[in-house]
Amino acid sequence: MIFKRKQKVVENLAEANENAIFNKETEGLSQGQIVFRRFVRHKAAMISVFVLFSLIMIVFTSSGVKIGPFTIPGWWQYKFDQLLDLRTEGCPPGVVGCPTLDMVPSFIDGTGMGLGMHPFGQDDIGHDYLSMVMRGAQRSIYVMVVIGFLGGSIGIVVGSISGYFRGWVDALLMRLTDFVITIPTIIIGSVVGYHFGNLGVGFLAFYLGIFAWTGLSRLVRGEFLKLREMEFVDAARVAGASNRRIIFKHILPNAVGIIIVSITLLMSGAILLETALSYLGFGVVAPDVSLGSLISQFQDSFTIRPWLFWWPGLFIITIALSINFIGDGLRDAFDPRQRRRLGKKEKAASRDQAKIAAASN
Repeated sequence: MIFKRKQKVVENLAEANENAIFNKETEGLSQGQIVFRRFVRHKAAMISVFVLFSLIMIVFTSSGVKIGPFTIPGWWQYKFDQLLDLRTEGCPPGVVGCPTLDMVPSFIDGTGMGLGMHPFGQDDIGHDYLSMVMRGAQRSIYVMVVIGFLGGSIGIVVGSISGYFRGWVDALLMRLTDFVITIPTIIIGSVVGYHFGNLGVGFLAFYLGIFAWTGLSRLVRGEFLKLREMEFVDAARVAGASNRRIIFKHILPNAVGIIIVSITLLMSGAILLETALSYLGFGVVAPDVSLGSLISQFQDSFTIRPWLFWWPGLFIITIALSINFIGDGLRDAFDPRQRRRLGKKEKAASRDQAKIAAASN
């Protein structure tokens, strides 16, 4: 009985020591600094940030960057709409446009690693597939960012007004939200893509973003319903702050965590939506390309030229997973209940201190 009681005391003291370690780490830091430190410690999120940033840099610098009157040439020599001679060298019988990318070291096959003239191969009529995939990734990322920004902005405004004012304003806005939610996203996207897809990727992204706010607005509304009853909001009202100031200066900053996480998930879903619409023929239309349209265009070549299917799919999966992992990292960083795992040495030192303290008592 005495041993169990002593063991319980040691465990309580060890837990108190661990809490002291966590409190000491965040002592004197602002909320933003604490969130940033937690996010940096999330390994999957940091790897995803590096992968996504590297991919965006590679994709958007491949064909050159135009800044005002100046144009910086890209690192790749071909354009996505440039017709070239079809390559047959090294291809199996009946197959053309094989990729020239060689990832095998020279000590194995003797030729060495290299890109060659067409690392990703060519399509049926001679377009360089690397430049087409780079162009498709640019369009898909552009659509993703526009939908995330526009859908996020509308969702924040609608959810904020609905959750703060409640009453008939809340009922009206939430019934509108429910109506939009009842319509399947793919149907809305198909109708928008059919009517506006030929106007360019900007119009397509804009009209898709108008219907992408419903989920975020519900989350923001729920957060506002909770935060509007807090004491700091009552203090702002007593001080004479206007409703607009209370919404955007007091409540919204305290809901930024759930908003950022939701927008990252919205962007991840946006690139998958664009891919699905382009695959069905309702997204980006020729002569422009996107990752989804490339998969749709060459789906019949999967058995004989699978690389035409692999590369767009690999880019889609990489972008979507990276954004999801970044969202997970942000969610954990904004969660005050999340704490880093103590190392073995820290746990052992904390337990030794607890034993010493228990023995002295």
